[in-house]
Amino acid sequence: MTPPQRRRRFPQEQPPPEPVTAGGGKEGEEKNPERLYILTGATEGGERAPIDLVTLIVAGADPPPTATPEQSALLRLCQAPLSVAEISAYLSLPFSVVTILLTDLLAAELVQARAPIVRQAMPDRSLLEAVMHGLQKL
Repeated sequence: MTPPQRRRRFPQEQPPPEPVTAGGGKEGEEKNPERLYILTGATEGGERAPIDLVTLIVAGADPPPTATPEQSALLRLCQAPLSVAEISAYLSLPFSVVTILLTDLLAAELVQARAPIVRQAMPDRSLLEAVMHGLQKL
């Protein structure tokens, strides 16, 4: 049997909890650079894939059992096309770390990188309508 706990009649005010950022640390604290180095691993050549913030990434396969937790999360996240900036935000990792993870996944052919569709590269609608009307008159 446990002894009863004494309680104060007038509890003292507790200080509010410190705010926590999305990365898990407290505000103003920097992320541990050693952790980021461990996430990226030792890259042999240092070559990175030509990826920028707006490159769309699509997963081509399920995460293999040998994948790191970050790579598995990235593959699950990219079932639908996502930009590298969105992936970086969702995983709370810097762009450079995401680029290295994506380079490894691209080399293993687990993801595909696609350039974003540029509006100026698409043909003008009025031109397409003129061609369509011309073909209908034939």
